[in-house]
Amino acid sequence: MNTTTTQPPTPGPETGTERVDLRRGSLPRHFPGVLLASCAAVVAGILLLFGTFGFLLWGLLTAAAYVVISVTASARVEGSRKAKDRLVTSLVYGCFLLAMLPLVSVLWTVLVNGLARFDGYFLTVSMNGVLPSMDAGGAYHAIVGTLMITGMATLISVPIGVMAAVYLVEYAQGRMKRIIMFFVDVMTGIPSIVAGLFVVALWMMLFGPGRTNGAAGAISLTVLMIPVVVRSSEEMLRLVPQDLREASYALGVPKWRTITKVVLPTSAAGLTTGIMLAIARVIGETAPLILTAGTSAISINWNLFDGQMMNLPVFIYSQVRMGGAINYERAWAAALTLILVVMLLFFLARMLGRLFAPKVR
Repeated sequence: MNTTTTQPPTPGPETGTERVDLRRGSLPRHFPGVLLASCAAVVAGILLLFGTFGFLLWGLLTAAAYVVISVTASARVEGSRKAKDRLVTSLVYGCFLLAMLPLVSVLWTVLVNGLARFDGYFLTVSMNGVLPSMDAGGAYHAIVGTLMITGMATLISVPIGVMAAVYLVEYAQGRMKRIIMFFVDVMTGIPSIVAGLFVVALWMMLFGPGRTNGAAGAISLTVLMIPVVVRSSEEMLRLVPQDLREASYALGVPKWRTITKVVLPTSAAGLTTGIMLAIARVIGETAPLILTAGTSAISINWNLFDGQMMNLPVFIYSQVRMGGAINYERAWAAALTLILVVMLLFFLARMLGRLFAPKVR
C-alpha cells in the first residue's frame, strides 16, 4: 500500500506573488517614541556642532531620519507589508503636522505680540479722547461693535440659511433645486469687497450717500454668511437617516412636524457647527466693514442704526495704518482679542449643540 506524504503549508495566506509569513518578528511597542527622541537629539547635536541650527531645518531633518530608519528597521524585522504601513502612517502624520504648523505659528505670533498690552484696561476702555501717539486707550468700543454687528448678521442669516437648506433637502426637486444650489455655490465664492460695495449701493439708494452704520455692516456680512449656512446645513440635514423620516410618517405625523421634531433635533449638533463656521467666516472680515460701518468711530456705540461703529478687524487695520510702536501693540492685542472671541463662541456653540442634541441611551 502506497502512502503519499504532503508537505505542511507555509503559514499565512498568499497575496499575489507575496507570501505572508506570520512568524516574522515585531518591533518593540516603544520603538517609535524612542527612535523619534533619539533622532531629534542626534540631529540637534549635529546642527549645533556645525552652527546651522534652526527649528524648521531641525524638524525636517528629524522627520526624514525617523522615516528612513523606522521603515528600514521594519522591513528587516517585520517584513515589507508592515514597512509599507509604517511609511504611509509616517506620511499621514507628517502631512498633519505640516497642516498644523501655520496655525500654531499664527497663534504663537499673536500670543507673543499681543500679551504686551492685553489686560483688563485694554478690554474696558475705548479710544475716545486718545491721540494715536498716547500710551492709552483700548478696544472696548471695537469689541462692542464686533459683537453687535456679528450678532445682527447671525440673527438674519441663520433662519434664512437653515430654512433654505430645509427647502433644498425636503421639498425642492428638479430644475429649481439645481438653480438654487448653483446660485448658492456662486455666492459662496463672492469676494467680501463685492458684498460691501453691494450694500453701499443699496444704502445709497435707500438712505442717500454717506449713511454708514453698524446695520449696513451687518447686512454686508449677511450676504457672505447666508451661503455658508445653507451649504453646511444642507449637508447636515442629508446625514439624517431616511428611516427616521419614514417612521414618523408611518405614525401619521405631518411633514412639517417631522422636520421640526425629528430632522432638526437630530442634526442640531451639526447645524450648530455649521453656523459657527459661518460666524468665523465673517467675524474677521475687514473690507466690507470699512465701506459700510466706517473707520473713524472712537467711542462706544450701542445703536446699530445711528452713526459709525468700530469693530475689531477695522480697529486692527486702522492701528497698523497709523504706524508706531504703541499702535502696533494695540493691533496685536486686538488680534488676540478677536481670536479669543472666536474660541469662546465655538465653546458656547459646542455646549449648545450638546444641550439640544437628542439624548442617546
